[in-house]
Amino acid sequence: MTGMLIGAVFGTIFVIVNAHSPLNAAIGTLLRVVAVLGLAGVIGMWVLAVRRAKIGGVEPAAIPGPSTNMFSPGYWAVVAAEVVLLFGGIAVLRALDQPEQANVAWVAFVVGIHFVALAPVWKQPGILVPGVVLTLYGVAGLIMASTSAVEWVPLVSGVLSGATLLAGSIFFARLGLVSQNMSERITPGR
Repeated sequence: MTGMLIGAVFGTIFVIVNAHSPLNAAIGTLLRVVAVLGLAGVIGMWVLAVRRAKIGGVEPAAIPGPSTNMFSPGYWAVVAAEVVLLFGGIAVLRALDQPEQANVAWVAFVVGIHFVALAPVWKQPGILVPGVVLTLYGVAGLIMASTSAVEWVPLVSGVLSGATLLAGSIFFARLGLVSQNMSERITPGR
């Protein structure tokens, strides 16, 4: 569930930072409000899951599969590579005189690749879906950055990436609560 919370926070940040012009101001505001409400929902589910775990001893399993240490050495290796790629790639884009919007696309691309790399580390093939989707949003944005559609890159690579992270976090956090609830029913007296 902590992973869902982290995903929801970053998804919300993607939406808040990128829901701007050329979007209509009212639509941008609505997207930000919906993102914050989605984050609040995930926080609420996380708090509920933690309380249930303390009372009933049943840990939520947000993503079905074997349980692994989220912060293993493999995780830290992926995060280190991600940081190098993020800052190195942005420096390269700047050196190539790419528009600022290309940075959003690069971030989406690297975050997507980070999920793809974490799937085998965490033994969670389910995170391949948002990983591939974010990678594709990043690629689309990088292509758009070289066209007259450059102003729409924040929507495609930023807002849609954030919405994907939020939707996945909400879905899997809910799944975690359901699995926790079912486990509590199966093992009464805990």
